[in-house]
Amino acid sequence: MCMNRIKQIVDDINTGKTKPIYFLMGEEAYYIDKISDYIENNILSEEEKGFNQMVLYGRDVTIDDIVANAKRFPMMAEKQVVIVKEAQDLSRSIENLVSYAEDPQPTTVLVFCYKYKKLDKRKKLSKIISKNGCLFESKKLYDNQVGEWITSNLKGKGYSIEPKASLMLLEFLGTSLSKIDNELQKLALILPKGTTITPLHIEENIGISKDFNNFELRKAVGEKKIVKANQIANYFTQNPKSNPLIMTVSLLNSFFTQLLMYHGLKDKGRINVGKALKINPYFVNEYQSAAKNYPMRKVAQVISLLREADVKSKGVGASMSHGDILKELLFKIMH
Repeated sequence: MCMNRIKQIVDDINTGKTKPIYFLMGEEAYYIDKISDYIENNILSEEEKGFNQMVLYGRDVTIDDIVANAKRFPMMAEKQVVIVKEAQDLSRSIENLVSYAEDPQPTTVLVFCYKYKKLDKRKKLSKIISKNGCLFESKKLYDNQVGEWITSNLKGKGYSIEPKASLMLLEFLGTSLSKIDNELQKLALILPKGTTITPLHIEENIGISKDFNNFELRKAVGEKKIVKANQIANYFTQNPKSNPLIMTVSLLNSFFTQLLMYHGLKDKGRINVGKALKINPYFVNEYQSAAKNYPMRKVAQVISLLREADVKSKGVGASMSHGDILKELLFKIMH
């Protein structure tokens, strides 16, 4: 849905159907930057930009300053572009934009980059901008959607990626599309087009261990490979900054919560499990294997253990190191 809206915005700009106001808001900064950059690079020619394009920053200006700039007429051009970056710094006074939004300057393209926040849709400003301009909300993707986004992004660049390599990126970089896109661009510079990106490519070029990561720990725990799980735990203990305990506990909790759901499914076929758990069907066999080692009652106990470990990791009720908390947790889970 988000990509369709972006395509429509870009198509309108390309056909000259620009809006007088673009209010780009929401938790996912990536799409806000992409639309803002496209407007910055494509509405005016290089010759026109000198007099008719300006970038302001929310922390340095007031709404009155922005309106004053927006009401100027372009010089030797049909349009002028005013981009307000970090506009979320104006959140306390943003409703003061209402009077301008009701009658915006038709020769100005005014862009607000309102990151990590959004307008109250019950208030007048959002309704007026929706009517007279473009109100775009950039929503954060869920974990299971980011994998699809990585695949789609790389396909557009002429690459493909193995599911495990995609999961390694997600685990290491989180769901920030900007961070992930930066790393994908690096890979595209290094690897020839047509390459299928593997875990080894990720390890060699991004620095994520293909053997000692949360994905491999999850797999080892699911298969009750005690030696392997402890090897990974030791690696994490030696590299705590790259492998924070809170992340490990969170990912294990997600795995066992999904495993609980798996036990409750009547149809345990690969396709149905993938849909129900919102995972790539490639990983379904891990849940099938783990289900044999962890019956439903044990899974419930493990989730309780993970909650205890989460509390301990925050210094409540224990003075253990994070490495010792992890090792104790793994022992209790697998025995």
